[in-house]
Amino acid sequence: MGIEVVAQTRKQQGTGASRRLRLVGKVPGIIYGGKKPAVTIEIDHNELFHNLRNEKFHASVLTLKLDDAPEPVLLRAVNMHPWKLQVQHIDFQRVSADEKIHMKVPLHFVNAEISPAVKVSGGIVSHIMNELDIRCLPADLPEFIQVDLSQLTVAHSLHVRDLALPKGVELSLKGTENPPVAAAQIPKLIVAEEEVAAEVAAETPAASEVPTVKQQAKPEEEPVEDKKGGKPEKKAEKKAEKK
Repeated sequence: MGIEVVAQTRKQQGTGASRRLRLVGKVPGIIYGGKKPAVTIEIDHNELFHNLRNEKFHASVLTLKLDDAPEPVLLRAVNMHPWKLQVQHIDFQRVSADEKIHMKVPLHFVNAEISPAVKVSGGIVSHIMNELDIRCLPADLPEFIQVDLSQLTVAHSLHVRDLALPKGVELSLKGTENPPVAAAQIPKLIVAEEEVAAEVAAETPAASEVPTVKQQAKPEEEPVEDKKGGKPEKKAEKKAEKK
């Protein structure tokens, strides 16, 4: 079932009139396009704000009931207050069933956890794009486009032209343009740890190079003869007597 938006024709125009509408919980807007003239409208703020949190509201053909007369429209622009959670203005465009429309639809990424990049190499998948420009008839407009990452490998990326598009949907690209959608790479921390481990392994001596216990032991000190002709004494003993 499509999303329905209830609106009324806005009779008063200008900045002051729009400010007064916002104070009473209304949002000024406009509907344009098709073979009809543009019409200024007003919509209930709370209902509109709730709809704007729905992803489908941004990429679907909506039913705008203007003074109880339904019209198929697309959401084209939303102006928000700089710091308040308040919609300042909204634009809708009429659509015709036999005319193709240009839209940006969200991308839904799936199967990253079973891809060789993640499951085998322990990599991380980066989403380079979150929405895609397409052209299609209103009846063929998808809510989203699914991006299958199951075959993605490390140091490789998935491009727009690699995506499986729904029937009737075309890409809005110029010439040979083919931007990346997602890519996989090994985290820098893991790479750094592997480099450190390699350096440690290179600096560690082989078993044959490690000295034995006998080789590590210090040689005994040479005895020193007593100047008066006494018995020889070791240097260490002489030092102990002096102390």
